[in-house]
Amino acid sequence: KKSLILRLLSKETQTRKNITMIHLLSRELIRRGSSSARTSATASFRPAAAAAGRCFSSGGSIHWSEIPMGPPDAIIGLTEAYKEDMFEHKVNVGVGAYRSDEGAPYVLPCVREAESILMGQNLEHEYSGIAGDPDFVKLSLEFVYGTDSKPLIEKRVAAVQTLSGTGGLRVFGEFLARHGHKHIYLPNPTWGNHIPIFQNAGLEVRKYRYYDTENSDLDYDNMISDIKDVPEGSCVLFHACAHNPTG
Repeated sequence: KKSLILRLLSKETQTRKNITMIHLLSRELIRRGSSSARTSATASFRPAAAAAGRCFSSGGSIHWSEIPMGPPDAIIGLTEAYKEDMFEHKVNVGVGAYRSDEGAPYVLPCVREAESILMGQNLEHEYSGIAGDPDFVKLSLEFVYGTDSKPLIEKRVAAVQTLSGTGGLRVFGEFLARHGHKHIYLPNPTWGNHIPIFQNAGLEVRKYRYYDTENSDLDYDNMISDIKDVPEGSCVLFHACAHNPTG
């Protein structure tokens, strides 16, 4: 037992040394302005001397050098273009967020008040259940559908709290594929990353009409027509509000 403990401690000490070495190398590369600093930050924790020579080479990390760069996100790309634009009266309409006259994020007073109320309750930071905070889910459904909603009363609506929009959809896509679904219907247009999310989860992506591009309005009649033609048992993705990229 004593020998095992010593070996474990030795491994832990070596790991800490490796982490420290990589951290110092990263700082040095950044100080020198090396282009490989950013790509090398995820290098594996191998024995320090050998790993440093291999992972922090001038060509970037050998572990990631063959991985192609993914395509830029169209909407986030607008934000980057906005930052670089020197026009004095520019306006950022790419990301759905409130902004001040100076272009900084604007937090609504009601949100600040809600934060204050929550902070004053000294809530525990306990882990939520796998489906999220049940009170949050219940109140969210009542807020969206109304407390007198027949589907809610008849318990025909199920809901879970997700880690985020993108992450939640990825997990849900894999859940659908694992339990027999072959396809999912998405609105056209939709957020750019939703299509590869469901494709990578193993689903065929089909589309239903949603947006009238000529009038910049909801294409209600065609949307209802397409949804009526969806085969029974299909999954359909709806954006409840703030639909990207159409608003």
